[in-house]
Amino acid sequence: EYFIVDAKKALEREDIIFAGRTLFGAPAPKGQEMDDHYFGVIRERIGGYMKDLNEELWKLGVTAKTQHNEAAPAQHELAPIYEQCNVAVDHNQLMMETLKQVAYRHNLHCLLHEKPFEGINGSGKHNNWSVMTNTGINLFKPGADPMNNILFLASLACVIKGVHEYADLLSLSIASASNDLRLGGNEAPPAIISLFLGEDLENVIEALLENKKISGKVKNRFQTGVNVVFDFTKDNTDRNRTSPFAFTGNKFEFRGVGSSQSIATVNTMLNSILAYEMKEMSDLISNGKDVMEVIKLFISEHKDILFGGDGYSHAWEVEAKRRSLSNLNNTVDALHTFKNEPMRNMLVELGIFTEVELDSRYEVLLDNYAKTIHVESVTAIKMVKSEIYPAAVKYLGSISDIVNSLINNHINNEFVLEDAIKLSELLQNTKRVVVLLEHEVSNAESQEDLLAKAVYYRDKILPIMKELRLYVDKMEEVVSKEAWPIPTYTDLLFGI
Repeated sequence: EYFIVDAKKALEREDIIFAGRTLFGAPAPKGQEMDDHYFGVIRERIGGYMKDLNEELWKLGVTAKTQHNEAAPAQHELAPIYEQCNVAVDHNQLMMETLKQVAYRHNLHCLLHEKPFEGINGSGKHNNWSVMTNTGINLFKPGADPMNNILFLASLACVIKGVHEYADLLSLSIASASNDLRLGGNEAPPAIISLFLGEDLENVIEALLENKKISGKVKNRFQTGVNVVFDFTKDNTDRNRTSPFAFTGNKFEFRGVGSSQSIATVNTMLNSILAYEMKEMSDLISNGKDVMEVIKLFISEHKDILFGGDGYSHAWEVEAKRRSLSNLNNTVDALHTFKNEPMRNMLVELGIFTEVELDSRYEVLLDNYAKTIHVESVTAIKMVKSEIYPAAVKYLGSISDIVNSLINNHINNEFVLEDAIKLSELLQNTKRVVVLLEHEVSNAESQEDLLAKAVYYRDKILPIMKELRLYVDKMEEVVSKEAWPIPTYTDLLFGI
């Protein structure tokens, strides 16, 4: 998923230039509540961009196929055809670069940030993952009779156990300052990792654990309730959009990956987790355990990771805590997984990483987190001090002149007077918070320990930036459009 906006307007905003997202912006009168962008036709200018984009990707061997509008205004989606993992990772990097390069040819600007606009959907990637043997057998294909498909059941059991035991590695693989802003929002999964199997497989799992028999694949029917419309077979792929890790027919779909992120880390973790659990299963079977008993053991001991309800609900947070599932809802907490001995031991034992490499990644990613928020905070300060505050003061001066003129002519206009008072208060609060933010950024930069610095930016700087945005966005609603110094959400989201 990605956003496309007019390049000239985008480059008039320093937050887009330096942070890749808008740090300020009052909501437009219309967002995505009408779903008209999602279900509407692709605009002609965007269609021309997509045509050129496809041709450039095909030249590079990237088999891009699907393209459509997404839920938020100015948001779109592109999907390649499935391919071997290493190639897919490389092609995804090429795709991100090509998205941006082709946009500039069309005087457009491509935003790959996970949350470039407040109040509407962010952007992510749906990482579809399956495993095949060297003879072309998909281990995640249930077949007509999944209850008796031992290869599928064994693979499924390993996935269930692996996602349960190593959920924190999956959280780690999608952790970033920008993705923190997206997770838990519309069309983005919650931070709690759970696994959704769907009704068909849930029935298979239940029957397996209770030693019941299910013959063949259950075909659930969708009851239309309309006499003139035939009932039809339900699609057994997942439509629970709150699930972070879902079974979708013959593969698993991990929805937590951010739109600007490399898919290398997440697929490294997925493959490592599955390999480790398959190794453990193989060892148990080699030591005389019955394969079906091992499958049942894996599933019964790790079924707490299975969840098919609303992942956004508070009730799920409570239930997940009861199940002892992690809720790593920010990057700093997720990166601590690098220090988790069981997680480290698994990756080192498989030869995926060395101890030094794990420590290096921990430090680099912590540093990157702190620097990302540092750039955003100093950009916010600069925009307010050099553009927004002066423009608002000038506008206040103009309406103050109007108020004085009305008073001198004995004309009562409470509307103008209220605006002047409101804007004056907002300016005072804005100045107060900017001074506080400058002070706290200086304190953050004085932290010598990487973890302490990252924690300081998370706990001190982000809340102040949020407060500053509150006052600036309210000022935008008071100041006239002509006097506002930067393109608005209306300009950016609806200006193509």
